[in-house]
Amino acid sequence: MTDANLLLQKDGALATITFNNPKALNALTVATFYGMETLLDELEQDADVRVVILTGAGDKAFIAGGDICHLGTLDADGAREFALLAQRVIDRIEAFPKPVIAAINGYALGGGCELAMGCDVRIAADSAKFGQPEVKLGIIPGFAGTQRLARLVGKGKAKELVFTGEMIGAEEACRIGLVNRVVARDRLLEEARAMALKMCDNSASAIKFAKDAIDNGLEMDFAHGARYEADLFALCFTTADCKEGISAFMEKRLAKF
Repeated sequence: MTDANLLLQKDGALATITFNNPKALNALTVATFYGMETLLDELEQDADVRVVILTGAGDKAFIAGGDICHLGTLDADGAREFALLAQRVIDRIEAFPKPVIAAINGYALGGGCELAMGCDVRIAADSAKFGQPEVKLGIIPGFAGTQRLARLVGKGKAKELVFTGEMIGAEEACRIGLVNRVVARDRLLEEARAMALKMCDNSASAIKFAKDAIDNGLEMDFAHGARYEADLFALCFTTADCKEGISAFMEKRLAKF
């Protein structure tokens, strides 16, 4: 299954996936998640693509949440199946071997906020809004939102946001660590691309190892995380990028990764 409301654009080393159903505020469906898996498979295999940007179509929403009409048809078994599908895809985004930047152009609510939290970096338009309003529907976040939100902003703030179901603005989201930076709406994609291009200047293999060290190391105690980092540090020295980077430094030239 694929979703016609997902648009993929490639521009050199950058790939942009746009959630393109603005009439429904880019709500997430089963087809959206299967479509994302297909696109991630393609982009992982494309050696020319170094960074992926996710954004939403229209002026209102990044992703306003899951498709509530679909949620209304689910029983407990169906709800668990849908949650596990969503978690699998967001886990795939989080573990993707290339950096993934969320360019959040509007509402990032419910499943939209959960998907954004699976990205490596979140850049928000100054008009963006964030929240986990599921309790207003008699449910809880199901796409691992309770887990990622608490890890990003702390347990107390996560409980406040989940228990109240209230939205917060982009500046507050940045203050509590939910997003990395806030920019003017008309500069959002420009800023996301500028950051992506800075990443492209660096070693792809080193970024992959660094992402692995951060994401997996955080699930370990400090000593094991540090040992895991040392193992990945050692692996860097088996790569052509390491040889090129050190040679370029010694020769006082820009590295060509």
